[in-house]
Amino acid sequence: MPALIQQTHPGNPRQTGRVLIADDQQHILFALQMLLGGSGFSTETVTQPGRVLRALESERFDAVLIDLNYTRDTVGGAEGLDLVSQIRSIDSVVPVLVMTAWSTVDLAVEAMRRGATDFVQKPWENRELLQKLQQQVALAREHRQRQRQREEEL
Repeated sequence: MPALIQQTHPGNPRQTGRVLIADDQQHILFALQMLLGGSGFSTETVTQPGRVLRALESERFDAVLIDLNYTRDTVGGAEGLDLVSQIRSIDSVVPVLVMTAWSTVDLAVEAMRRGATDFVQKPWENRELLQKLQQQVALAREHRQRQRQREEEL
C-alpha cells in the first residue's frame, strides 16, 4: 500500500460510515481495513500525522481512528496527542478514537482531555472496537443534525 491515502469499500451499499485510519504499521492498517470494511465502513488510510490533517481539511469523515506513536521506537504517545489537538482545531465534532499498544491510564486521560472520544488498547478486540466506532459515529451524526437544525431555526 502506498503511503498516500488508500481507500477501500467506497460506495458500499450498506455503508456504516467513512473512517480515516492512521497508523505507521501497514499490517495494522490492513487488518483495520478488513475489519471495518467487512462491517460496512468505508476506510481511508494514512501512515503519517500530517496526512491525517490534509485529509481532514479536504474531505469529510464520520470518524478518525489514530495510533498515538508514529516514529520508530517511540512509545510515549506525544505525536498522537499533538495530532488529537490538531484534529480538534480542524473539526470539533468528528469522533477521534486513539489506539496504542503502550497505554497507561495517564495517557488515556490526556488523550481524552485533548479531545479524543474513546481509547482502544492494541491488540484490540474486534467486537469492542466496532461497538465503540459505531457508537461514536452515531453520536457525532446526532450532534451534527442538532447543529443543522439550530442553524436552520436562526
